[in-house]
Amino acid sequence: MQINGIDGMSVRELVDSVERGGRFVIFQYAVSVVVLSFKRPTDIHFVPPGEGTFGKSVGPTLVSLFLGWWGFPFGIFFTIESLFVNLRGGRDVTGEVMRAILADAGRAPAKPWER
Repeated sequence: MQINGIDGMSVRELVDSVERGGRFVIFQYAVSVVVLSFKRPTDIHFVPPGEGTFGKSVGPTLVSLFLGWWGFPFGIFFTIESLFVNLRGGRDVTGEVMRAILADAGRAPAKPWER
């Protein structure tokens, strides 16, 4: 998966940002076509400290609102779940992402979110 919002940041800058409250989140969207319904995650988004997720969740939320309801029987369930996840700020995957980034950089976990 691609990570949006970390272009040009070093590992040290990412660690500092996460320690100050930054996080990595995934949103989801639902798309339905009569008897087929799909629920998919977005790419990972980095949310800097002090910023909200509303702007990043608008796209997947609108896709779900307009295209998710139309499948039988799961469209409505996938749509409601997607809206719930997105409106609550997305699914936090900071721990997993930081573990992967630190492993790629050759660093051992030391912080609680790194375990």
